[in-house]
Amino acid sequence: QVQLVESGGGLVQVGGSLRLSCAASGRTFSNYAMGWFRQAPAKGRDFVAAITGGGSGTDYADSVKGRFTISRDNAKNTITLQMNSLKPEDTAVYYCAAGPFVLSARRGNYWGQGTQVTVST
Repeated sequence: QVQLVESGGGLVQVGGSLRLSCAASGRTFSNYAMGWFRQAPAKGRDFVAAITGGGSGTDYADSVKGRFTISRDNAKNTITLQMNSLKPEDTAVYYCAAGPFVLSARRGNYWGQGTQVTVST
């Protein structure tokens, strides 16, 4: 079992930046690919970014490429999502996910509770 807790969400103006963090506990953190997904109001949960267990491989949704950066620190059992040049369409609840298929299939086995990101105009 893996427990995930997100932090760092909030309200930001268009063009601003936010940094999300996800703290993991439970099973060996570095065994799992990790990622971020988001869900806007009245929409499904969408893939945002993922990173391999060792941190050498990453993947991004086309909508965030060049603006978001995912990273991880296995010594601290954390992953982060640096979000720059934020747009109103980035407004959503952001979820941290872990599991063997997060990178390969964009599917999580374990989920955090989510953190709200709101981008205002």
